[in-house]
Amino acid sequence: MKDFLQSFNLLTEDEIETFITMVETCDLERGEYFIRDGNICNVVAYIESGILRSFYTTPKGEEMTYCISFQNSFMTAYSSFITGLPTMENVQAITPVRLLLLQKKDIDKISETSTNWLKFTKLMAEKEYLELEKRVFSYQRESAKERYENLLLTRPQYIEQIPLKYLASYLGITPRHLSRLRAEMI
Repeated sequence: MKDFLQSFNLLTEDEIETFITMVETCDLERGEYFIRDGNICNVVAYIESGILRSFYTTPKGEEMTYCISFQNSFMTAYSSFITGLPTMENVQAITPVRLLLLQKKDIDKISETSTNWLKFTKLMAEKEYLELEKRVFSYQRESAKERYENLLLTRPQYIEQIPLKYLASYLGITPRHLSRLRAEMI
């Protein structure tokens, strides 16, 4: 995590050390939840290892995976975190996961005392927005095959760890369609 924070060239060593002292660790087994629908999210997680998926449940009871988060990234139920209202999403471990957690009150506290932290949190919010925009555009402009190929290019080491049904849902296709895509690419 320290290397990740240093990579932005925004925070001083003291600010990073202060941040690290506020962090709690949390280990999740495969299938365990970090965040559940209906709860208020007051924490941000840094994924030290493992894979998380974000999903919602449709009125028909289907789980729709809309985000998969990997090692060395931050995760939260962002709208709940900002508004203080219950979330409509679930965040679940796909693999065993180790999270480093920081409470909202602590983020608010360090942001009040450091303009560098304000810049960092702004940068993270912008990064999340850009990822969301990229995802929306990929659904509008790319075929399922192109979205799968892009995932193979950017996250090849993780593809085999993601169950087919979650990967298919993330790509916006059925597991059967994903199986056909995979067979075509061999």
